[in-house]
Amino acid sequence: MTSWYTIRARATGAEVLIYDEIGAFGVSAKGFLAELGALPDDAPIDLRLNSPGGSVFDAVAIHNALSRHAGTVTVWIDGIAASAASYIAMAGDEIVMPENAFLMIHDPSGNVMGTAEDMRDMAGTLDKIAASMLRGYAARSCRPEDEISALMAAETWFGAAEALEAGLATRLSEPVRIAASFDIGRFRNAPPALVEAVEATEPEDAPAAADIVGDNNDVAPGTDPAPPLEADTPAGTVAAADTAPDPAAIRAGAIAHARAVVDLCRLAGQPQMAGRFLEADTGIDAVREALLAAKAEAEPQITAHHPQPGPNPTTRPWSDVIARTFKLKG
Repeated sequence: MTSWYTIRARATGAEVLIYDEIGAFGVSAKGFLAELGALPDDAPIDLRLNSPGGSVFDAVAIHNALSRHAGTVTVWIDGIAASAASYIAMAGDEIVMPENAFLMIHDPSGNVMGTAEDMRDMAGTLDKIAASMLRGYAARSCRPEDEISALMAAETWFGAAEALEAGLATRLSEPVRIAASFDIGRFRNAPPALVEAVEATEPEDAPAAADIVGDNNDVAPGTDPAPPLEADTPAGTVAAADTAPDPAAIRAGAIAHARAVVDLCRLAGQPQMAGRFLEADTGIDAVREALLAAKAEAEPQITAHHPQPGPNPTTRPWSDVIARTFKLKG
């Protein structure tokens, strides 16, 4: 099962890589927080980011956990820290940006399906999320909240020097090669230079971020993936690629898979199916397909021409899931 993060223990601390969309692939922040919580309280952490953002709730949970961590947290932006990823970056005691890296802040957005009351509820929720993020950016930058609010509303991209001047970074480093497995062109104001750099990247020249982080289906448990982008990688960050399987890593992978299966079944309103999937060691993609098929079978084949008022007990749980799924744009 693909994951958007990797946590690797080192002799002098830990390295955390977030190299894809936060909260993607059915993997929630629960596994991330569990692995992070297993680290010693005073362990120094190098957090490496190359992400377009993703789930705002997962990002807030990660930001808060890193802020509570007693050890030093150094954030390395290995290319792009956009949207929710930029909020996670604010938890660093130090934020290091290569000269050609980018950081982006904007207002949160979300999807909702339901009644007018559902829409009003969503608007209120987005306002609360925006206010929380606004305070985080303002506290880091020491700038007035109304100034940060305007920057968020405009979807503002900062180059490394601009982020340093704005107080959203603390140090510059040497340039890196930009590579991304996500579509940077989907953003409203993505800098043309960044779009061109990502589009011009050839696989043989610079591997995609997903390839750098690795896929649990292709990399043996306990095996460290290829090193991050060519940034100021601290000594001892990358271990040998031919290390023996680590029982702790195997166990952590199994736990993360089980949590993802349980989460999907609960969201689908079919918690009783989780045990069957886990017993059969079903892959996460197959779990999704089975749940969607079960949903389709449960829905009526004939829809009344004039639907009666009130919730449909068959479809309402799925509507609730959609109505309560909030993501930052991108």
